[in-house]
Amino acid sequence: MLTQDFLRFTRRSLRSHPMRTGLAALGIAVGIAAVILLTSIGQGVHDYVLGEFSQFGTNLIVVSPGRVTTAGIPGGSLGMFATVRPLTIEDAEALQRAPYVQMTDAVVQGNAEIAYAGRRRRVNLFGVSPTMPQVLHMRVSSGSFLPQEEARAARALAVLGLRAKQELFGDSNPLGSHIEIGGSRFRVIGVMESKGEMVGMELDDGVYIPAARAQELFNREGLIGIHVVYDPEAPVEKVVEGVRRIMVARHGSDDVTITTQQQMQDVMGSVLGVLTFAVGALGSISLLVGGVGILTIMTITVSERTTEIGLLRALGARQGQILALFLAEAALLAAVGGAGGLALGAGIARLLSLTVAALPVSTPWWFAVLAEGVAVSVGLAAGVFPAFRAARLTPVDALRAE
Repeated sequence: MLTQDFLRFTRRSLRSHPMRTGLAALGIAVGIAAVILLTSIGQGVHDYVLGEFSQFGTNLIVVSPGRVTTAGIPGGSLGMFATVRPLTIEDAEALQRAPYVQMTDAVVQGNAEIAYAGRRRRVNLFGVSPTMPQVLHMRVSSGSFLPQEEARAARALAVLGLRAKQELFGDSNPLGSHIEIGGSRFRVIGVMESKGEMVGMELDDGVYIPAARAQELFNREGLIGIHVVYDPEAPVEKVVEGVRRIMVARHGSDDVTITTQQQMQDVMGSVLGVLTFAVGALGSISLLVGGVGILTIMTITVSERTTEIGLLRALGARQGQILALFLAEAALLAAVGGAGGLALGAGIARLLSLTVAALPVSTPWWFAVLAEGVAVSVGLAAGVFPAFRAARLTPVDALRAE
């Protein structure tokens, strides 16, 4: 019976001061909404970036010049290299003979101006091998990709990214046309399907030419990297060992960095995880402010309800029961505010995903449950001091207070 009275007292107390109760709950709601929204954005970016890496397959290795600890990405690598010996097209061809290796792709990358019929545009210029579409899971929408030819005698052929094609040719068919790239004429033989961006790099706004031709245009001796695709059933350690053995035999020393796709994802995942935690921590500041609001409200409540506390003690309520009463009020206040914050934060996150398509947003359900638990915990923590203060009041002192 006493428990039912406590519950009735709790509800009556919260309803008797709707403005005060609403403001306290609002503080928690804003904090939870900020945490949910910022973390949803952080998690969305995390999932998006890792998804961008995964689109190139999981059985991919990047060989980069220089022996350093780094993280490579398809088309390049993150980090600075103290290059001992440049990678060559011949190195890429030799790696095709490594155990479990299915194909390789020699990569040269830079920025160049392309021109056609008076139209000019700067694009990402990729010097690649004919195997590039298979290596990076890309497709040709019209025409064909670079043919298999002797690498050092490859013809001046070009394949356009979809955006580059639209900027130069509009709706016209570019196949067979000659474009100018860095002052040299190249014949267009194909157009790639749209691939979008990969970690900020616009793949559609690019042009693909033979790697040796790109080296000539950029006056570059070596490659920026070699993509190696291996049998997905093969043990990656043995694949790496075979690739390293061939490179040591060719260069005379272990002067390359070999990065697996899993290592790339692990590095990016750890970096993005820290960023997600950081933005979530920023939102927690608002939650802390909400906790201070509950502390203030509950302290005022204890002062206003001193006589009521004395009556409860006189009727036989123990200190532990008084403590539980005020903690329950604080927890209920925080739970209501937390639920509202969850709805508000998830709603804004959903609205952002619909209105800003370029912004990846993801709200894990488990995080919503965790956020509600945190809200209740904050409410309990904020209510501890006022609850102890109420529980320590003696019946006589409480009944005398006005």
